[in-house]
Amino acid sequence: MSNSERNNTDYSKVTFVTIDENNHDQRVDNFLMTHLKGVPKGRIYNLLRKGEVRVNKKRVKPEVRLQSGDLVRIAPIRIEPASEKPSVSDRLKSEVEGRIIFEDKKLMVINKPSGLAVHGGSGLSFGLVEVIRQMRPTEKFIELVHRLDRDTSGLIMVAKKRSVLKELHTALRDKEGIQKTYLALVHGSWSKRKLQVNAPLLKNELKSGERVVKVHTDGKESLTRFKLVRQFEGFSLIECEPVTGRTHQIRVHAQYAGHSIVGDEKYSTDDELKLAKSLGFKRLCLHATRLDFNLQEERLLLEAPIDDQWRELMNHSLESIHGS
Repeated sequence: MSNSERNNTDYSKVTFVTIDENNHDQRVDNFLMTHLKGVPKGRIYNLLRKGEVRVNKKRVKPEVRLQSGDLVRIAPIRIEPASEKPSVSDRLKSEVEGRIIFEDKKLMVINKPSGLAVHGGSGLSFGLVEVIRQMRPTEKFIELVHRLDRDTSGLIMVAKKRSVLKELHTALRDKEGIQKTYLALVHGSWSKRKLQVNAPLLKNELKSGERVVKVHTDGKESLTRFKLVRQFEGFSLIECEPVTGRTHQIRVHAQYAGHSIVGDEKYSTDDELKLAKSLGFKRLCLHATRLDFNLQEERLLLEAPIDDQWRELMNHSLESIHGS
């Protein structure tokens, strides 16, 4: 069942769904949460408890795992009509299409532009994953493998099969088989001898919903490897490899090392932000440049350079400072 078909299903009548490979081995409660858009989680568990959802004519508990070929019967259920999906402009769809670095039947890898969130929510009508679903309306399964901050650009993986999503999630969790490399332009002169930051990170959420991360002894173990790529007067281009995958990890570890990332409105000082804007930098200068990973016994090495505007500013504005 495609994303568009699922969202247009009438649940006021008994519905039957035959499980295919995209939902094979998925817990029935998780399947229902995805399938019954707009239905509260508590209502879904009530359906299961009352036997209003049956698999192969039998009552099931929430933790039961579905198998390919299983027939799921869902009793009539009243749900609020879903709000109309925001229409993504042809211009944005065309831009994202042109940023596809790799695509086959299992996976898509996109060079996400800075400023585009990976998904809708928190006041945003849509994000990258919603754009892709409108670009590929006949695809049965489109899900993000991992995330990038809205202002971070670069390579992001999107699974087109649940089996691929599970395999890559396992690799990310076990820190095995996937290496992600970023480029960052930072304030100050990064020392060649500064090869890593190993400092625990604690995430706080403000009343506004904004997330702020800081180095704290109560935080989770976090390790980022760094390598100096190029030195400018007052700035450095560095390569960053997050060994762990904490929220804002590279940004906070760079700041903790004394070198906040250019254009980072959350972790830079006011003076640093003023300097960056005066030089023409209007974005966070953090870019996911390389992905090296194994997928179903095939090795993939994918790369995306920093965008032209960033490169031009770095090569001209910063070199002119160096020469002054």
